[in-house]
Order: sequence, then structure tokens, then C-alpha cells
Amino acid sequence: MRLPRKDGLNIVPFVDIMLVLLAIVLSTASFIAHGQIKVNLPESSTAKIDKNDKKVVVTIDDANNFFLDGNKINKDDLKDKIMQIDDKTQVQLASDGDAKFSSFIEILDILKSKNHENFTIQTEVKK
Repeated sequence: MRLPRKDGLNIVPFVDIMLVLLAIVLSTASFIAHGQIKVNLPESSTAKIDKNDKKVVVTIDDANNFFLDGNKINKDDLKDKIMQIDDKTQVQLASDGDAKFSSFIEILDILKSKNHENFTIQTEVKK
């Protein structure tokens, strides 16, 4: 007695699995890329996650552009905005690892000229 010979490989289940995986990847990718400024933060072993709601975020990207709460701003306007904020408002500084250090120092100088000492430097948690 002979067993029937198979005509070929059935790839329909394989295609179904691949479509499900593609749907998962696309749905998670839409959550990840939601329009934030791309900044590669330096790592720190003492980094903490900040949960303060009342804060102003100053970001410097790798092209040394300044952003205030996600909106691009020039240095003079940034200085004016920082001078107007309350001393109790926390300023969170996020600088790309490839940005010039002098850009970061400019922000610190603006804060020092105002005597604003409530600021944090945002870093990634070192793994």
C-alpha cells in the first residue's frame, strides 16, 4: 500500500501569520512615531523618571536648533520666554548627544541670569 504523494507545500498559514505580524508592527510603529523631536539623550546610571506636571521642556536637537515645549524657537525668543516663567516652574533640559555643548551652556546661562535653579537635565537610564 502506497501513501498519497503531496502535491506541494501549503503556504496559506504562513501568509496568515506574516499578515498578523505586519499588523502588529505597523500598529506599534504608529505609537512610537508621534511627532516628537528626535533627540539621542546621553546615558546616566543615576537617571530618574520625572513625574512633575508643571514644567517647561527646552530641547536642543543634533543641528543645534532650540525647541520650547516641542515648538522651534530662536535663542532670543527663548530667552524672553524663560524670563517670563515662574521660579517654581521646573525647566527640563534635553540636549542631543551630538549637539554642541556651547548650546547647552547658553541655556544654562539664561537660567543663571534669571537665578532660576529649578531645572533638571534629561538623560536616558544606563542599562
